[in-house]
Amino acid sequence: MTTASASTATAKIPVSVITGFLGAGKTTLVRHVLGHAKGKRLALIINEFGDIGVDKSVLAACGEETCREEDMIELSNGCICCTVAEDFIPTMTELLARPDRPDHIIIETSGLALPQPLIRAFNWPEIKSGVTIDGVVTVVDAAALAEGRFAADEAAVDAQRRGDAMLDHATPLGELFADQLVAADLLVINKTDLVADDALAGVEAELRQQMRPGTGIVRAANGHVDVAALLGLGLATEDNLTGRDSAHELEHGGEGHEHDDFDSFSLRLPEVDKDRLLAVIEATLGTHDILRLKGFAAIPASPMRLAIQAVGPRLNAYFDRPWAAGEARETALVVIGESPLDREAISASLLEAGRLATAT
Repeated sequence: MTTASASTATAKIPVSVITGFLGAGKTTLVRHVLGHAKGKRLALIINEFGDIGVDKSVLAACGEETCREEDMIELSNGCICCTVAEDFIPTMTELLARPDRPDHIIIETSGLALPQPLIRAFNWPEIKSGVTIDGVVTVVDAAALAEGRFAADEAAVDAQRRGDAMLDHATPLGELFADQLVAADLLVINKTDLVADDALAGVEAELRQQMRPGTGIVRAANGHVDVAALLGLGLATEDNLTGRDSAHELEHGGEGHEHDDFDSFSLRLPEVDKDRLLAVIEATLGTHDILRLKGFAAIPASPMRLAIQAVGPRLNAYFDRPWAAGEARETALVVIGESPLDREAISASLLEAGRLATAT
């Protein structure tokens, strides 16, 4: 082995942690990065909340060389910040042991994840010598913020949406949002195309009051950010933890947290009519307190799979890729919301879109 190759083999692999609240656009951002890697070999760790691997299947549809199946690892046994020892550390150890180690690792966290436990995990002896955090990137939804959701100022929340529990900064949602902001090295304000310039300026001003001094800000639409602005930051975040304490850690002295305030379940249906399915989903979103709904659908006579993403009342659907040979043509949805979700009523509503369907 030459000196140059030996140096490459022993150098720490940079890791980008992509976090952000439910539906902010993390998967869209990551897919954009995969499609513009410029020859850089990437490994991707996806922390899915729910038992259907929707995000991985969407990313795999990009058709780029950097989207190889073997370079994608899905952690679906729970929130990554709760399963550091059981899932994350062994996964990283396996990546480091590969003879064809990646040039860069991207971790897309669950929308429910506290970034702080994950950042601290990079100091575990098993992996500290092999990887370093290139930067923590938090993605936020400009459209939601402009509508007054997830604001940290309790008085402003009360004035804007009096009585809306989602806007109370003391709720789990507000705490998660604040924790993801304070953990960020770079803040990506996404969906700026949906917000007027004056409202966007207000959103940015409010975010600057909440995030740590020195945190960078990038505006984006559809997750399109210059890859040079996301990768190669070289910040070694695990060695710079000052000011990143989460609200939970400050209150409980760093004890582990739980996600009892959130609930999720999955639903499977056969092939369904597209218009009927989307109408039923829209009606269900309007009737029940659902934070996020995502999945994919099989449409009769269509060779393409329909991807479905909903955040609050906003629903987006598009054909993302052809069905693979031998792949089961079925519709699969994940529903996420604050606990307790009325699973029976939500399932009954969604099942109106198809027959002989079963919930799990």
